[in-house]
Amino acid sequence: MSTDGKTPPPTVWPTLAADDARGLMAFLTDVLGFVEVVAYTDDDGVVQHAELAWPAGGGLMMGQRRPGTDDRATPSGTFSAYVVHPDAAEIDALAARVREDGRGDVVREPYDTDYGSHDTAIRDPEGNTWQFGTYPGAPRP
Repeated sequence: MSTDGKTPPPTVWPTLAADDARGLMAFLTDVLGFVEVVAYTDDDGVVQHAELAWPAGGGLMMGQRRPGTDDRATPSGTFSAYVVHPDAAEIDALAARVREDGRGDVVREPYDTDYGSHDTAIRDPEGNTWQFGTYPGAPRP
């Protein structure tokens, strides 16, 4: 484990393979708020591996779908994730940004759950589903 103060502590990082990695990365950063940390490309500019951090913690690892990589990541369009954002107003703003941007779709408008979360669900340009909400999970024992 790194102790340099810059490398994040161990967390869960889901992975997916995109048909258009650069296009999906632009949507995830410009519209949803992820931050591109690194993108390694081959000589042709194809994204082999990228890491997008979520400002509240964790993130996503992804790359371009290409021959020989189908078994290494969830195929684009079949991925689903729940992403925690502590600010309910930002959940509403995120849904508004998706509607205004037009590359993705709001699958479910912002709503309040019976367990106290404020959520919205969106579909990105490749068909992946993202649920954003304020519920951080139950306290650990």
